[in-house]
Formats: sequence, C-alpha cells, structure tokens
Amino acid sequence: MKYYSTNHNSLDVSLAEAVVKGLAPDRGLYMPERIERLPREFFDNIDKMSFHEIACRVARAFFGEDIPGEDLDAIVCDTLSFPTLVVEVESGIYSLELFHGPTLAFKDVGARFMARLLQYFIKRGDDRRNVHVLVATSGDTGSAVANGFLGVDGINVHVLYPKGKVSPIQECQFTTLGRNITAIEVDGVFDDCQRLVKSAFLDGELNERLLLTSANSINVARFLPQAFYYFNAYAQLKKAGMADNLVVCVPSGNFGNITAGLIAHRMGLPIKRFIAANNANDVFFKYLQNGEYEPRPSIATIANAMDVGDPSNFARILDLYGNDHARITSLISGTTYSDGLIAKTMEECFKDTGYILDPHGAVGYRALKQSLRPGETGVFLETAHPAKFKDTVEAHIGCEVEIPSRLADFMKGEKQSVAMTSDFADFRSYLMTL
Repeated sequence: MKYYSTNHNSLDVSLAEAVVKGLAPDRGLYMPERIERLPREFFDNIDKMSFHEIACRVARAFFGEDIPGEDLDAIVCDTLSFPTLVVEVESGIYSLELFHGPTLAFKDVGARFMARLLQYFIKRGDDRRNVHVLVATSGDTGSAVANGFLGVDGINVHVLYPKGKVSPIQECQFTTLGRNITAIEVDGVFDDCQRLVKSAFLDGELNERLLLTSANSINVARFLPQAFYYFNAYAQLKKAGMADNLVVCVPSGNFGNITAGLIAHRMGLPIKRFIAANNANDVFFKYLQNGEYEPRPSIATIANAMDVGDPSNFARILDLYGNDHARITSLISGTTYSDGLIAKTMEECFKDTGYILDPHGAVGYRALKQSLRPGETGVFLETAHPAKFKDTVEAHIGCEVEIPSRLADFMKGEKQSVAMTSDFADFRSYLMTL
C-alpha cells in the first residue's frame, strides 16, 4: 500500500515512510492510496466477533500488505488491552465510552498502536538513530502518547502543550513521567504548539540531524486505528438490535477522530450520518454552513481538548470527498456550543439520567439530543473520563466525581517541564541540542 500527500506535490511513500515521516514534504497529510470495502459477510457476523477479531480484520485492510498477519495481529491485540463500551444513557442515545485505557482517554488506542508500529519499523529498518516523536497537545493527546511510548527503546517523546490551558490532571499525566518523555510548556495556545511541530518537520537541517516524526493525528498510524472502535460500537448495538439508522456524533477538535469514522463508513460500516460537535471553536461548523474554511486563533473553553482553530485533519476530509462541499454536508452536519450550554448539558444529563458526562462528551450528547430524528439510534463518543475534568464537572453536577486509582497515581509525581516561547527559533535551538 502506498500513501500519498493531500497536497499532491510529494512522491508517494510506503507505510513505514509515512509513519516515520509523519508529515509529507509538501506539508500535506498522508492518506492510503485506496480504502478497502469490507465484504457483506463481515458485517452480517460482526455481532458474533470479539473486539480483537474485529480490529484485526480492519487492521489487515489498512496495513496487511506491509506487515505479516501474525505480527500485525500481535500489535493490534497488545494495543487493545481494554474495552470500548457502549452504554445506554437514555432511550435511543448511547455513549461509546473510550476512557477505559491507561490514560482514560480515547487517544490511548491510536497512541498505543502507533508506539508499537513505530517500534516494529525501527527494529526492522537500517536507520539505527533514536527517533524523536514531536507531539502537540491540547490535553489528552499528550498523556496518551507519553504513556504509550513510555520506556520504548530508541524513541524519545517531546510533548508541547499550551501553558495554563490544560487541566491539572491532564498536565500531571505527561509532566511527571521522566525517562524518555520530555514535556515542553509553550507560552501560547494549542495552535502555536501544532505550528512548532509542523515547522520542525519542514526544517531541512533539523531533519538531517534528527530522525523526527509526529504522534499527533496528522500521523496515519495515530488516526487510522481509531476506526477500530466504530466497528466495535456497531457490533455491540447490532447485538442489542439497535444498529439500524445509526447516527454517530463526534466531539471534534483536530478532526482525526471523526476522519477515522468517515473512513470506517467508506469501508462499508452502516452509519447513516455523522454529527461533528464543536465547542466555541466553530471553524468547521461555519464551513458546513457556507463552504468557506477560515481558520482563526483558537478560543479557550471548558472542553479544552477541542480548542483548535485550524484543525489539521480538515485536509483529509476534503481529500476523502474530492473537495466537494455538497458531498460532505450530505453526510456530516455540525453544531457549536458555548461554555454555558456545555455546563448546562452536564447538569441536565446527570439530573435526568444519572450519567456523568465530561465536557467533551457533553457537546456530543447535546448535539444528539437536538438533532436525532424519529427512528434513529444515536451514539456519541465519550472521549475522556469525567475525573480528568474533576473541578469543572463537579461544579455543575453538584456531587463528587471519584478519581480512578490509575489517574490518582499520576498526581503523586513531581512536575518536570521545559519552559518555551512560541517562537520557532527557540524550539529549533532546543532540538539542535538533542
């Protein structure tokens, strides 16, 4: 399988090159040259399959030409050492709980898969230099990537995060690890962190000196495996007799998660339509309304992992649908909510159903409540455990949120971070000393 750049000004590359490079030389994102449509019998029998069986079949469609089946299955099964549960919140509305992994966030799937795949290619390749993974985070990406790569031989991770704009618990999850993980506290917003990472990949001298890659959703090994849990959610709902007229709502920031769902749909997964639920960072919502994409600086909200003003994976969505606004809007609708409405949603959901939402899940839940049509079943992605936003959630539901022991353990460590401006010259100087 070859991978091409969404800007179409770079040579096609192998999977190994796409994973190690992360970003194409022309600043485009890599996409697989074709997307395999899975056979009808797979979907007929999916409710009788385990999560591992489902994910291994999907992974072979993506990566089976490049990795022997036995090796790929081992990577998938090691990645998915935890469940992704579908839980009924109220009649016709279900939560896909993606917070049962090591860092209690959906990004554990992609981060763990990428760590194992990258290590596989390093061991198989001729270049014996250490790999330096650069990752920008608005919250959960940093912790998932840091923990996914912690202690992996030959890989050093550098997590860039905006100072004062991630929750204290999120910050603890990647600033207290040490070993091969370095946290870089940037005086700016998430978009500044993302810009620094992209600029590093395009610096010729840096890339001659260091073997750089990214673990953000710009990397194909990070976002494609997220398709696994869409298939698994469908299987669980099919088993319950609730899979017809399925609507999936995705709290959306950098749009890697929903892009993985759209690729699952292209592979034949019977999803009727998608909802991209935004907080106040409504660039994609406005694009859906008028066809104009106008990125702007991100706005800080209580759903901070979605605080993205220029979502990278928008390029993949355009590419997937031939830059056709009508095709995109025929499958995807959008919503946008203020902090006040997000807070109100957490309060109302807990009062009416007893289910505790995190701020991002609240955006997805509210979008379903407002737009689900008669006869449809809705699933929203609950992307992080509510305890990761303990103070915010408790302030609005009026009761204590228990902190899972795995999360409490992170909070006992001592913060270690490197302070940095948002000027690329400073980041470049840091990298040149490695």
